[in-house]
Amino acid sequence: MTDSGYIQAVCEGDSNSFQPLVERYQQLVFRTAMGFLHHQEDAEDLTQEIFIKAFQSIRNYSGEAAFSTWLYRITVNHCLNHLRSKKRRELLSFAEDIFLQLINKADDNNEPDKLLEEDERDQQIRSAIDSLSTKQRTAFILSKYEDLPQKEIARIMEISEGAVEQHLQRAKQKLQKKLAHLVGK
Repeated sequence: MTDSGYIQAVCEGDSNSFQPLVERYQQLVFRTAMGFLHHQEDAEDLTQEIFIKAFQSIRNYSGEAAFSTWLYRITVNHCLNHLRSKKRRELLSFAEDIFLQLINKADDNNEPDKLLEEDERDQQIRSAIDSLSTKQRTAFILSKYEDLPQKEIARIMEISEGAVEQHLQRAKQKLQKKLAHLVGK
C-alpha cells in the first residue's frame, strides 16, 4: 500500500495503519535525529516522540509534499526544539562518559590511548557541526547524513535550492576551518 493509502486509513480511524509508516521511515527519522543529537539513546527517544507527534498531527498532512518531506520537517523541528531546551552537559559529565567508554573498550582492545584520540576527534567533529547556524546544520545533516538532494532539502526547509546551496557551502567552509587540524592542513 502507498503512504497516502495508509494515511487515509489512519484518518478514517484505523490506527494500526500507522505502523507500516513507522516501519518504513523509522531509520530515516533515527539517522536524522542522530545527526543532530549525536547520542543514540536521545535519538531513539526523540524518534519515538516524533512518530507520536506525526500520528497526532496526521490529519494536518495536506498531501502537497511527499509524506517523507512532511516527516522530515517534523523531525528537524523536533530535534532543534530539543537542542534548544536541553542544557549542555558539563565538562565533568563529558569526561566521565569518555572514561567509562575507555574502560568498556579497553576490555576489548588494549589501546586506550588510540581510543581516547578517536573519541576526542569524534567530539571535535560533533562540536564543529553543532557550532553551525541552525540552517547550515540542518542543510548539512540532511545532505550528508541522509544524502538527500538539494531540491528535497529545499522543500523540507521551505527555502529555495539556491539558499540550500549557500547554507551547504558556508557549512563546509566553517567545518573545514574548524577541523583543518584533524587532517593536517
